[in-house]
Amino acid sequence: MTDHQFGAFGITTGLDGSAESLDAARAAEELGYPAIWLSGGPLPGLQTIVDLVGATTAIKFVSGILGVTKYSAAEVSTTYASLEATAPGRFTAGLGGAHGPKPIATLNGYLDELDVPVERRVLAALGPRMMKLAGERTAGAYPFLTGAAYSAEARKVLGPEKLLAVSHLVVLETDADRARAIARDTLSFFTRIPGYVASFERQGFSAADQAELPDHMVDALAAWGSPADIKAKLTEHLDAGADHVAVNVITGETGPQPIEQWRALAPTLLG
Repeated sequence: MTDHQFGAFGITTGLDGSAESLDAARAAEELGYPAIWLSGGPLPGLQTIVDLVGATTAIKFVSGILGVTKYSAAEVSTTYASLEATAPGRFTAGLGGAHGPKPIATLNGYLDELDVPVERRVLAALGPRMMKLAGERTAGAYPFLTGAAYSAEARKVLGPEKLLAVSHLVVLETDADRARAIARDTLSFFTRIPGYVASFERQGFSAADQAELPDHMVDALAAWGSPADIKAKLTEHLDAGADHVAVNVITGETGPQPIEQWRALAPTLLG
């Protein structure tokens, strides 16, 4: 396995460059989290990454992910170069979102143009072809909504030297019914996205599973319970071959960043 200085556990979250988001990034750094993986949806632009790096002192940021149909290779290259000049080593370009009939060709062409070192780029990868591309042309892969068995298979495809960083849903809730309800609400959205549907099928979840989201599927894809319960579940990925798990806390509510949950988890995950 590799050491990309992200530690065993980081955070996946959406930060939009607002004052609240800058405060949340500072809080994550103060709690000791080594990395923040920035969800692409809430990201209003590449300047937000620059602002977040500037608002903190050491925590690393990975775009998880930048859609290659939204941000040009030239734009990402310029942002990377600017950050390397002012805050070297703190930004890694996470890429994906190559929708269309030829996603592999699209990403290959994009990577040809991208002026970012191989060791500082990763791909969002679910299928075996994308995982293979991540291993060949980037530092590694960043899958989402996968279980530990997937991590074991992904490690075989990537080989021993590449980064495997997994984003995993987390619900800091000990009531099983409530925890699973929160997880189901998020999972239901992804059962309508073809790439995730295919990934769920490869992981052994049937069409009926995806329609009903039974407990066994929820429990495979979302860690819930006490901080100790959550760490035990996330560690399954590490034991299976992942290098890093990005903790994607969901609360069932929209609004503030889940700083209190990050704080509650930190002593167990980072201690």
